[in-house]
Amino acid sequence: MRTLLCVIALAAACVGAVAFGTQTHGGNPTAASHTAAPEFTGVTQWINSPPLTMNQLRGKVVLVDFWTYSCINCIHTLPHVKAWYDKYKDQGLVVVGVHTPEYPYEASTANLQDAIKRYGIHYPVAQDNHNSNWDAWQNQFWPAIYLVDAQGQVVYRTIGEGQYDETEAQIQQLLAQARTAPRS
Repeated sequence: MRTLLCVIALAAACVGAVAFGTQTHGGNPTAASHTAAPEFTGVTQWINSPPLTMNQLRGKVVLVDFWTYSCINCIHTLPHVKAWYDKYKDQGLVVVGVHTPEYPYEASTANLQDAIKRYGIHYPVAQDNHNSNWDAWQNQFWPAIYLVDAQGQVVYRTIGEGQYDETEAQIQQLLAQARTAPRS
């Protein structure tokens, strides 16, 4: 089933999946129009962090990573997400993993905490057992990465594996814009 979902995700990327006003770019959807980032909602548990809100993250660049710990494609993207967190956290990047389980055993907080420890994840993780954030973000795939600019707008999305150089370039660009933006 998971393999079928991954194949469907990649096929959707190739034909241009639509969410947040996306268009295809390099075979992978990226946001073309800015849409306000949804608030984190219905989080079962926050791990590695007290509860976060998009409002309190205003002024930061936020990478939201939808994942589940037993998805092989998610596991493959984790080294990149962790590296971006380590490299850019002191420059204003906030990474939030949104763990939305596919299988019942993935909904266990203890299992999720074990996976977070095993994978060496130190950034905040929102446990999304009721798909509240999945639905609010209109997400359909694991893994999916969204970038939110300092004004709270979703400006980029990528699904599946790959697009790492393009995603990092987007992070760098958003951080540069945040540094030069006038403070209100």
